[in-house]
Amino acid sequence: MQLTKFDRWLKEKFVYEIQILTLRPLDNVPKHIRHIELPEKPGRRYKHLYTTGRAKAANEMLAGLKENNQMFTTKVVDKKAWWVEFVAPKGKSVTWYLVSVFLMMGGLAPVIIWIRGLLQNPEFMKNMKESLEILRG
Repeated sequence: MQLTKFDRWLKEKFVYEIQILTLRPLDNVPKHIRHIELPEKPGRRYKHLYTTGRAKAANEMLAGLKENNQMFTTKVVDKKAWWVEFVAPKGKSVTWYLVSVFLMMGGLAPVIIWIRGLLQNPEFMKNMKESLEILRG
């Protein structure tokens, strides 16, 4: 299903996490960026992992890396959090799900009100009890 602007904003704000891998540690790391020193492993090229959920902080850091001519790579991954499946289910749009739920609730409300009115009507209840007695034999 096609994502709406609201769905894309939700994903950008609450689901995506920007990872920046570098060879050398940075001297000045902007706020809201976490640093993890990766363990030595044969074939691993990058030694430092910086993660953030804020694009502004990532852009600031990338500008600093470009100024210092440092080699880096970036990835955008989903956060590992319990709310990710609720905010951005795979292949589904939260907006259209909510719209369909509200439309169903709006369609069922008059039916429920009508049934409630029938159940509160003493004449209908008397006829219903008589019908059940006839069916029981």
